[in-house]
Amino acid sequence: MANSIALIGGETLLGREVREVFSESSLGSELRLIAADDEETGKLVDLDGAAAFLAKLDPDAVGDASVIVLSGSPKSSKEAIAANPSALVVDLTYLSEDDTDARVRAPQVEGFEFQPDHDGPQVVAHPAAIAIALVLDRLNKLSPIAASIIHVFEPASERGKAGIDELQQQTVGLLAFKEMPKKIFDTQLAFAMLPQLGEEAETKLHEVEERIERHLATLLDRMEGVPMPSLRLVQSPVFHGYTFSLWIEFEDAPPTPDLEEALLGDHIDVRGADLEAPNNISVAGQSGISVGAITPDRNNGNAVWLWMAADNFRLSAETAALIVQEYL
Repeated sequence: MANSIALIGGETLLGREVREVFSESSLGSELRLIAADDEETGKLVDLDGAAAFLAKLDPDAVGDASVIVLSGSPKSSKEAIAANPSALVVDLTYLSEDDTDARVRAPQVEGFEFQPDHDGPQVVAHPAAIAIALVLDRLNKLSPIAASIIHVFEPASERGKAGIDELQQQTVGLLAFKEMPKKIFDTQLAFAMLPQLGEEAETKLHEVEERIERHLATLLDRMEGVPMPSLRLVQSPVFHGYTFSLWIEFEDAPPTPDLEEALLGDHIDVRGADLEAPNNISVAGQSGISVGAITPDRNNGNAVWLWMAADNFRLSAETAALIVQEYL
């Protein structure tokens, strides 16, 4: 099939978002759903309002695809790449991040002059890095940024369905005075904000923080004069959606209306003082990012506070769609 797109991990939470985003354009008609887990093979899922089968991951399923989108397990990703090494790989799992030919991508912030290199895997930038880069780039064009400090609040869904299930079970268990599962986070996440996870956690929070920093540094390097912020990642006891607290110091801070006007545009929804500030619930299923609660720092005349929220899966899926569209 010419220009076919093989989605590996079509049954995952991230894969489901990719299905939905791709179905909103002509990409949906080219999408072929492949199960990352053998137990999911043959199951029916929704694709643009119609039922679609999850095919088994084998050479016949991916061998003729022009693009392979990775949203499943490391094992399934490696198998898909081995079955069709000539296809363009769009990686939402970060499996190919260490490949010397890989390119960290976010077309939303790369600008018209950026020339994409499709010779190697296209690693979709971490959604937190994309969101931060979007805001810093637009504000820096208005007035040069001197420094910034950003707290990133991570949802349980970044650990997939297993992370959501564990948070839900912990919450119910605590209220019922029962033992809590701790396989994913290796500590109590329910009702707690965490600067680090337990020693036996499957994913280390500092590793995620370092990935966000790497991806953000790559994106900012493609911009003019945007300084790298200081970041802190915090595990938040919410199921879905990133939120961010940003402190930004300008060389000469513009008034709030000018900041709002500079931010407003493609991929950014600005919530003015007369509107409710964005949160992880209000952005669920929404495109781009939402920014609000822009407040001058009372102790620094050149600094402001901003609050930001983004649907992590939606932002990643939209980025993948932009990469595939520019390639096909």
